[in-house]
Amino acid sequence: MSMLPYLRAAVRPSLRKSTPVQPGYDATRDPSASSAVVDCAVYRDGRRVQGTSCLTPREAIRRVREDGGFAWIGLHEPTEAEFAGIAATFGLHPLAVEDAVHAHQRPKLERYDDTLFTVFKTIHYVEHAELTATSEVVETGEVMCFTGPDFVITVRHGGQGSLRGLRHRLQDDPDLLAKGPSAVLHSLADHVVDGYIAVAAAVQDDIDEVESDVFAPPTKGRARGGDAGRIYQLKREVLEFKRAVSPLLRPMELLSERPMRLVDPDIQKYFRDVADHLARVHEQVVGFDELLNSILQANLAQATVAQNEDMRKITSWAAIIAVPTMICGVYGMNFDHMPELQWEYGYPMVMGTIAGTCFTIHRALRRHGWL
Repeated sequence: MSMLPYLRAAVRPSLRKSTPVQPGYDATRDPSASSAVVDCAVYRDGRRVQGTSCLTPREAIRRVREDGGFAWIGLHEPTEAEFAGIAATFGLHPLAVEDAVHAHQRPKLERYDDTLFTVFKTIHYVEHAELTATSEVVETGEVMCFTGPDFVITVRHGGQGSLRGLRHRLQDDPDLLAKGPSAVLHSLADHVVDGYIAVAAAVQDDIDEVESDVFAPPTKGRARGGDAGRIYQLKREVLEFKRAVSPLLRPMELLSERPMRLVDPDIQKYFRDVADHLARVHEQVVGFDELLNSILQANLAQATVAQNEDMRKITSWAAIIAVPTMICGVYGMNFDHMPELQWEYGYPMVMGTIAGTCFTIHRALRRHGWL
């Protein structure tokens, strides 16, 4: 499943044409730098303009409005002070700016004058050697995208979901980048949803493992049923996954169906593909949630069955032990005149009666599956 993004890229010739690597391809800034700006560049006719990597966002947009093209500014977890100048330069709405700085937003699509503000939740699968009751299965981040007539501003939160590879792939496809900022928005949405597909496949493997564990036959040292803590933890992680996928359905439908001035008509057609894949992932995640409910109920039923079996065994042995207890209790009474007390074969008879009765009860209980 990890090859799926590349296979999907291969079947989209109009959006994924192979082109020579452009000069300046590796001019991306180091994200460990003190500035929140990870990369800032001007694109014209689908190609990165040489010498624009060192421009400030203000200089980049001035260059765009003088010579054409669009600017793409990438930021990572900017502070209010770092983002204030960019917001003023590009005329971003204060409400969108507040959301972009503080993060923890639901996926959404909003329009402010001539700017689209889109929020995506990124999902990263956390590799683990063994699923436990405290395992972290998915890790979330956020990517906000401001799309204007001549600029794209991406704001990333979280340690996962770097957009450097996405930018490089787009720079390898000038025909796509020539479509303008909406091409970046589409590629970003496609990138996020491809991540959902890969994570869904990995989560499916975890669910299959838990399901097999619940229905596996009991063995020595292992009771019937699985660990309810593991199932509940996995259910919590699936719920986190669902919170990222479900709210994004409506924005993708709007981008794929409703004509928008900021979205190129040729690009809008490809949002339908993204919306279709997102709907498929949503169905998977909803199915995961329902399946985990069933697995949890089955696990509780298995635990109840195991308890019932234990109680039946305890009850069976108690019934067997009751026979010698009763007989010995009778003959343990301190009466002088009792039958068989002075009889020569009294003791062998009592012991034989105990053994015969216990054997008969044990055989009957085994025949009915209690032992």
